[in-house]
Amino acid sequence: MTPLDLWLSRSIPMCLLLHSLVLMAICFPSASMCPKGCACQQADYSLHGLNVTCSLSRLREIPPDLPPDTVLLQLDHNHIQAVPDRAFQGLRMLRRLNLSHNAVETLGEGAFLGLEASLEELDLSHNRITSVHKDAFARLKARVHVDDNPWHCDCALQQALGGMAHNHEAAARVHCRSSELRDQEGRPFLAVDADLCILARRTTDYAMLVTMFGWFAMVISYVVYYVRQNQEDARRHLEYLKSLPSKPKKPDEPEDISTVV
Repeated sequence: MTPLDLWLSRSIPMCLLLHSLVLMAICFPSASMCPKGCACQQADYSLHGLNVTCSLSRLREIPPDLPPDTVLLQLDHNHIQAVPDRAFQGLRMLRRLNLSHNAVETLGEGAFLGLEASLEELDLSHNRITSVHKDAFARLKARVHVDDNPWHCDCALQQALGGMAHNHEAAARVHCRSSELRDQEGRPFLAVDADLCILARRTTDYAMLVTMFGWFAMVISYVVYYVRQNQEDARRHLEYLKSLPSKPKKPDEPEDISTVV
C-alpha cells in the first residue's frame, strides 16, 4: 500500500466523522445550552426552535439560562413561587408556556414582558394565585388558562381579565375564593355583575372621609383643650394676684379726692 493510499484510508473516515459531528451540532442542541434539570430537543419543522421540558424537576425558580430559540417551555409540576418581571424577555420565539401546578401567588405588571408578539398559549392553572396586576395580561394575545387558583375578586382582577384577548373563556373558569363583595365568595367570577373598581373607589373615598373626620376631631379637641387650659391658667394667675397683700399708703401721699370732699 502506497503512502497516498494509507493517507486516504485514514483521512476519509476522519472527514466523515467530522461531518457527522458538525451535522449533530447543527441539528441537535448542545447539552451545555440546556438548563440543569431540563431536557431540550428540536421542535418540529413548522416551529423551528427548541422544546424545553423542565417538568417534575423540583424547580423553585424559573431557570435563568433558557435557550433563546425556545418555542415550547414546560415548567409545570414544580415549586416555582414567583414570576419575576422580564423573566422571559429573551425568548422572542416562545409560543407556548406551561406554568401549571406550581406555587405562584401573584403576578406583576412585567411578568410576561417581551412575549406580546409570539406567545400563543399560557397555562397558569393549578397555582396559588390570589391577585394580579391590572396590566399583567394587557398586551398578550395568547389564550390564557387561569382556572383552579384561589382568586380574590377585586378591581385589579376585573381589569386584568377585561384586558385579555380571550378574556371571556378565562373569566368563565375563575371562581372567587374571596371577594370585595361578600355574597360573591365561592361563586364564578362572571356572576359578579358589579363594577368592582367603582366599589373600590367608594371604599377609598369612605376611608379618606373617615380619616379626614378623625383628623378634624383631633384638631377640634386640641383647640378646646388649649382654650380651657389657658382659661384655667388665667384664673389661677388672677387668684394669685388677689392673694397678694395690698401696698401700704405713705404719709406724704395726698388723700383721695372723695375723702377731701
